[in-house]
Amino acid sequence: MHAAEGILTVRGGMTSHAAVVARGMGTACVSGCGDIKINEAEKHFELGGHNIKEGDYISLDGSTGKIYLGDIQTVEATVSGNFGRLMEWADKFRTLKVRTNADTPADTMNAVKLGAEGIGLCRTEHMFFDPERIPKIRKMILSDSVEAREEALNELIPFQKGDFKAMYEVLEGKPMTVRYLDPPLHEFVPTDPEDIKALAADMA
Repeated sequence: MHAAEGILTVRGGMTSHAAVVARGMGTACVSGCGDIKINEAEKHFELGGHNIKEGDYISLDGSTGKIYLGDIQTVEATVSGNFGRLMEWADKFRTLKVRTNADTPADTMNAVKLGAEGIGLCRTEHMFFDPERIPKIRKMILSDSVEAREEALNELIPFQKGDFKAMYEVLEGKPMTVRYLDPPLHEFVPTDPEDIKALAADMA
């Protein structure tokens, strides 16, 4: 999801994990298109009488759920239309402050732009999905001694320190709740053979 420019799923819906995470990242997502027939082995899928192969362009409208063939011009998400009007009415009377989930400076900037009044949850492990960072957190997870784990963590400190500084600058005094490191193994331990080889060589 971190690498994707858009996300389309067969199962799920507006409140599924894919949709919620994509929304926080500012990435277009259409979740729960049950008409798609995927052929994973041959890397193509069928939808609406069309056969879309790996490498073909499609465009997604995360607001309407529409899927278009081809690479069409896109626009950044905004609070507009009926939803924007409803939010304007609510803002006149509400006392509740609305925060966001955000884990990176880019997520934070996008959330503040769309009206978030702080970060309700910063999941610190999500700061390390970047290709430059994920090998280092994998080393930390798989280290077999306290010393090796601390050495791996020390490599991550500059990244995390830089991210927190940038996020607080974007927040401009708005609050942020930080969750300490909690890396689920299925999200971080490599499954690709090349990634496993590279990690093994790095830890040798």
